[in-house]
Amino acid sequence: MSKVWFVTGSSRGLGRNFVEAALSRGDKVAATARSVASLDDLVAAYGEAVLPLAMDVTDKAAVAETVKRAAEHFGRLDVIVNNAGYAQVGAVEELTERELRDQLETNLFGAVWVIQAALPYLREQRSGHIIQLSSAAGVIAMPLGGAYHASKWALEGLNEALAGEVADFGVKVTIIEPGGFATRSGSNPDPLNNGHMTQPDPAYGALRARLGAVAGKQPAGDPAAAAQALLQLADADNPPLRVLFGQGFYPMIQQVYADRLKTWADWQDLSAQAHGNLDQADR
Repeated sequence: MSKVWFVTGSSRGLGRNFVEAALSRGDKVAATARSVASLDDLVAAYGEAVLPLAMDVTDKAAVAETVKRAAEHFGRLDVIVNNAGYAQVGAVEELTERELRDQLETNLFGAVWVIQAALPYLREQRSGHIIQLSSAAGVIAMPLGGAYHASKWALEGLNEALAGEVADFGVKVTIIEPGGFATRSGSNPDPLNNGHMTQPDPAYGALRARLGAVAGKQPAGDPAAAAQALLQLADADNPPLRVLFGQGFYPMIQQVYADRLKTWADWQDLSAQAHGNLDQADR
């Protein structure tokens, strides 16, 4: 049985590959982008199987109306892919309020608006799968990525809570954590060039240069292969809550988690001290 997809950020990158993979196997897709002109070739190739929709994920009212339109057009929604997002780069000290708020408005709040708009339809159906694009940056953190990490770490916690809330309705949740994928130039994108730092602080110039020298050196993943993996997730009876796409960051994540557990263990005495004496808790 074919599925009906709702995919944000469909104009390029992984989102575009996800849409093409679903359409190529006979599924139907409500594909959203800021400009529907970027989806014209999909309409030409797949006709009525694709519904192009102009949508800015930061506009809550527009998101609700767009999801409603997609559900009414196709009669149901099976797979919701929260893919829209971008990476703001900059040291925490040099981030402007606007840059931080814009990052959260798109990556975090935009995803929330889609989830809230789609869930009533999925609950009524007693079925559905919400797939959230996070990042390896959603489970580890590196310098100059504070705003991006904040948005992705927030998405991780939000979607884990969501999974427990909607399980009784037959709705599944999966968080995808991609590493680097060749979504633009054919090579692994440099994460230091994805953001829009308006006024870089010279104090962090040396750090920026050091990170820039090693950025983008991980082997680039194939977006088409990622799209095929996404289809397997969408078809799985018991999909995972979290899954990495790509292997480049796996050893780094293993080390980060091992270090985190060791640090907690090493400081258990202080943790116990902070807990205090339970017998005197009512003092």
